[in-house]
Amino acid sequence: MSLTHRTGTATVCVTDTAGDPRAHQDLTVAQTRHALELGCAAFEVADASEGYQRLWLDLFDTATLPVYWGRFEPERGAPRTAELQATARWFADRGVRLKGHPLVWHTVKAPWLDALPLAEAEDLLRGRVRREVGDLAGLIDSWDVVNEAVIMPRFTNEPDGVPNAVTRICAEKGRTEMVRLAVDEARSVGTSPRLVLNDFDLGPEYERLVEDVLDAGVQIDAIGLQSHMHQGFRGEDHLREVSDRFARFGLPLHWTEVTLVSGDLMPAEVDDLNDHVVDAWPSTPEGEARQADEVVRLYTTLVEHPAVASVTYWGMGDAGAWLGAPAGLVRADGSPKPAYHALHDLVRGSWWLQPRTVRTDADGMLPLAGFAGSYELESGGARADLDLRTGEQHLEVTL
Repeated sequence: MSLTHRTGTATVCVTDTAGDPRAHQDLTVAQTRHALELGCAAFEVADASEGYQRLWLDLFDTATLPVYWGRFEPERGAPRTAELQATARWFADRGVRLKGHPLVWHTVKAPWLDALPLAEAEDLLRGRVRREVGDLAGLIDSWDVVNEAVIMPRFTNEPDGVPNAVTRICAEKGRTEMVRLAVDEARSVGTSPRLVLNDFDLGPEYERLVEDVLDAGVQIDAIGLQSHMHQGFRGEDHLREVSDRFARFGLPLHWTEVTLVSGDLMPAEVDDLNDHVVDAWPSTPEGEARQADEVVRLYTTLVEHPAVASVTYWGMGDAGAWLGAPAGLVRADGSPKPAYHALHDLVRGSWWLQPRTVRTDADGMLPLAGFAGSYELESGGARADLDLRTGEQHLEVTL
């Protein structure tokens, strides 16, 4: 495959405020964002050091923010809405697109929910979906609407001994109707959210669920695919095969959670990644060299696939990484690994139009070619934004 389907060309007509062509004018053109979402889980970024924030913003344009019910509303009736809104505004002010994760999940749910009668728990779950979608509208309008529904009705990890309320609701309704519940409540607010069905199961069960959901008339907007490669890079053929299988549904594919480790690999015989517990899991020079090679192969393969609309790396730094794995692109001390630089060379290098001076012709026209996305034209302190789509187009800009 190639990347031509990611690029566009345009003839841009530049006029002044009176509508006259700006002939033979020197302008600076610069890309400001990709149309393809190149994101990262950003749970820690807003409170991090300025240097860490700069590393994040220099590489990513889309942030996944945590809205796990159990942490968002640890005490019933006291959601941390204002805190999340402030974090979301921090990103939005810097031009970052946002997604909330997740609206419905059986794992990090509110513990106080479990002891309630099932009907009351369901009412509260429905209300939780409506509340978050409504309260965050305009800041977060993209959501993982249901997370890991394949395993949801049979989930049994209940350390407190009280049956999991979300599991019970899903077992009673069935997976398809559980997705319908979440989708219907999210759309009932009237804010037109983009809803992603997300799962780590990349096999036949998830395919059947997607098919059942669509056949039932439940409107999801994208299919989320997770791939935490703690046991090793799964290879280009695997990525293409998975993308091809799920592309048949005709929806955009979002690789919502991808990771590659820069240390020793988790043993292949570990079935559930959560079962791998170690005192320390360091990053190593050999592992960092491997990770740098693999991150280029991973992103190139996914970006080459025409159905992929979003790729999210699951955490930029090792500090606080899931399972304590050295899966970040930045070490725990804040220094970037080779993988950070390798990915940056793609995202803000090979796939990016660097700022340059261009000159309009006698009719105020100039050509523009590059990866689809947002661009800025500047002349004498005046600025104008434009969006370059894939294919060919004619654009008009007043400057």
